Amino acid sequence: MRRETSLPRDDWESVIEGHGLAYHRSAHPPGLDRPYWDEAVQYVFSMDEVLDLENQVEELHRMCLHAVEHVVAKGRYADFAIPEWLAPEIAASWERNDPHLFGRFDLRYDGTGPAKMLEYNADTPTSLLESSVVQWFWLRDRYPDDDQWNSIHERLIARWQQISTGLPTGPTHFAWTNMDESGEEVMTLAYLQETADQAGLKTVAVAMEDIGWDDLNLRFVDMERRVIRSLCKLYPWEWAVADPFGARAVRQQVSTTWIEPLWKMLLSNKALLAVLWELYPQHPNLLPAYLDGPRDMSSYIVKPLLGREGAGMRIVTPGEHVETPGGYGAEGYVYQEFQALPVFEGWRPVLGAWVVHDEAAGVGIRETSGFITDDTSSFVPHRIEL
Repeated sequence: MRRETSLPRDDWESVIEGHGLAYHRSAHPPGLDRPYWDEAVQYVFSMDEVLDLENQVEELHRMCLHAVEHVVAKGRYADFAIPEWLAPEIAASWERNDPHLFGRFDLRYDGTGPAKMLEYNADTPTSLLESSVVQWFWLRDRYPDDDQWNSIHERLIARWQQISTGLPTGPTHFAWTNMDESGEEVMTLAYLQETADQAGLKTVAVAMEDIGWDDLNLRFVDMERRVIRSLCKLYPWEWAVADPFGARAVRQQVSTTWIEPLWKMLLSNKALLAVLWELYPQHPNLLPAYLDGPRDMSSYIVKPLLGREGAGMRIVTPGEHVETPGGYGAEGYVYQEFQALPVFEGWRPVLGAWVVHDEAAGVGIRETSGFITDDTSSFVPHRIEL
């Protein structure tokens, strides 16, 4: 793995917008000089390296599924700050094998040793479109003789085809929230809807705020009074269950298919990191992590269980103390060993390794100049040198 500079394509902004990345101009907070999509740099991998990373990612995913089984079997919901009323519903969702679609591991990787799992974004993963379509067309335009770790699009279509056989009748709704000001969620849902369309599903787009409740028939409906029997969303489950209609959404699980399913709450919660370390101590792809404090770690990062976009974190080392703002943390924290992201020419990459269903599907790389990857990071493409 190495970092190289490259010449951006002519009129690259219009090119990526033509591929659906309409939110790249608003993805960053104002005042940053570097664009969100930055094809002036790239990361280059060998094929053997990627094949090895694929194996590591799939092993991590299997370990995570085992962790869900463990939490459900042992009833360890309190470790995840999950309310008691919700626990049996999560267990039922897991035991029904409610279908899941995709997720994204964030990994520390420097090209010389095993990747280290930082977290698993398994309920509401973003940076999907740029990982799948946008960087693929960059590769075709700039390096047509090379390859890319990227089968995301094809795997999403194939997974939708598998899921469709068990879906209830009627169209599948794809729901975004009006709270998203950047447009990223709308475009990500639109892309997911497109992959479902290509898989042969009938689909409908809807805003979460426009979903209504039919008191007479006890069911969710859209603005056209169509019954919502299957719903794909990027609205976090922890937000949904706290909403006024949250209990109804949870108890509709049997008659309505939600993607991602309710049991994914256990994978998107950072308490997972501590459970994994407990189940797989000293595993080469894990960092030590605990729920009861840093124990004997001298360098560690404190992560809110439900934190997002690097908010509300605290890094403690013998020589440094770094905090990020954010309103998370009332739910509790996990304490994970801190290993700084590797530095390539002054920038720190994090690998976003995608899983579709249960298979590794590709990678998207985000760079930051700081220790924590947040909404100031830039996405850079990659290629496999042949």
